[in-house]
Amino acid sequence: MVFLTIGGAAWGGNRLVPSQSVLFLSARFHSVAHMKTPSLLIGPTLRYRENPMLHPVTDAVWIDTAGGVLMAEGTIAAVGTADTLRAAHPDARVTQYGADHLIAPGFVDAHVHYPQTAIIASWGKRLIDWLNDYTFPEETRLEDPAYAAKIAARYLDLTLAHGTTTVASYCTIHPHSADALFDAAAKRGQRIVAGKTCMDRNAPDGLADTVQSAYDDSKALIDRWHGKGRASYAITPRFSPTSTREQLSALGALWSAHPTCLMQTHLSEQTDEIAWVASLYPEARDYLDTYETHGLLGARGVFGHAIHLEPREVDRIAESGAALVHCPTSNTFIGSGLFDMAGLVARNISVGLATDTGGGSSFSMLRTMAAAYEIGQLRGTPLHAAQLMWLATAGSARSLHLDDKIGSLAEDLEADVSVLNLSSTPAIAQRFENANDIWEALFATLMMGDDRAIADVWVAGARRV
Repeated sequence: MVFLTIGGAAWGGNRLVPSQSVLFLSARFHSVAHMKTPSLLIGPTLRYRENPMLHPVTDAVWIDTAGGVLMAEGTIAAVGTADTLRAAHPDARVTQYGADHLIAPGFVDAHVHYPQTAIIASWGKRLIDWLNDYTFPEETRLEDPAYAAKIAARYLDLTLAHGTTTVASYCTIHPHSADALFDAAAKRGQRIVAGKTCMDRNAPDGLADTVQSAYDDSKALIDRWHGKGRASYAITPRFSPTSTREQLSALGALWSAHPTCLMQTHLSEQTDEIAWVASLYPEARDYLDTYETHGLLGARGVFGHAIHLEPREVDRIAESGAALVHCPTSNTFIGSGLFDMAGLVARNISVGLATDTGGGSSFSMLRTMAAAYEIGQLRGTPLHAAQLMWLATAGSARSLHLDDKIGSLAEDLEADVSVLNLSSTPAIAQRFENANDIWEALFATLMMGDDRAIADVWVAGARRV
């Protein structure tokens, strides 16, 4: 392998520094010439060296203002300086983006409920009332396979328009609701994580399964979808109040038999929810213990919200290697509380970022990053633009154990790319023009941007938006 360091300029932290772009001229890189015609994206390019939540931002993240990304056959073939990539691949189809754009990894939304698409932004409820008044009636409608397919397609189209290329979603108790989402994602070439939601108590008659059907239906879906194409399965008990001990144990056994699956559920979202759990599981040491006792705590566990954690819970999450997902717009919209990002990251716990559709009030990861910043401010630990972008891409990918496939612009990863227009509206454009550095310019889009800021979306190397 030949190694070549490219010169040029790149933004790093709050100053212009020599470019760190490195191009590996491997056999694979040279072989791109005989593949299908590659696509070359040229423009400011966001790159990661380290996790900026644990390392200084200026060491961990940089933006190569003269950068480019070469995509071929659904993967990233090379990342480097534009001039070098052009010279090496004169036949590539070139898409040139201006200095007011940013080529970034596609957004990864680590916790959503696609069946709640139609009830997003419903008024005035806390968690339990939200479920009873909005969520359960709408999820009952997905008993109709045609309606489930309609909502799955609508959800993915809405999120693609906002630059989201991967989601981890809860479905309903109906197995065909998972089939609908997996199928819709496959048609769009998207990477998807999803699972049939399991509930055998404290749910309406039309939304209750059983211990046996939860196990059997989930297993059938694993056999049908897990590891097929860009699909991964997540075993999905909704949360402890809607599952009996027997169902949680059955799902724990299923996870043990299929350890490459994820397990996703909710944890400590609201104080009245925690009190409800305590009344249903009086023998449990805490909320997390209701999962741990039944084999539902492990390195591939993904717990949404996790706002009101006890010290023992934090210790066990850190020891187990499980991930947490921060859902800031949901946490404020339904009045849940303020996630302790700084404290949990300091324990080396993997944290992802999510919209939590439809308890979350937006399909946009830009709006979600803005809310995460605002919550950080309220806790006295505001996040840098580079940290916000990392959480919405590589951080979420890591929480889903997909960082070897997505979340960064790096050779051999899947070619999911979102291109941001950092001058998408007059208000944002004037802030871009007056910014002191690229991070200030990007920050304005993170705080004020919407789908108009999404210039292009590439999924597995194909332009989708």
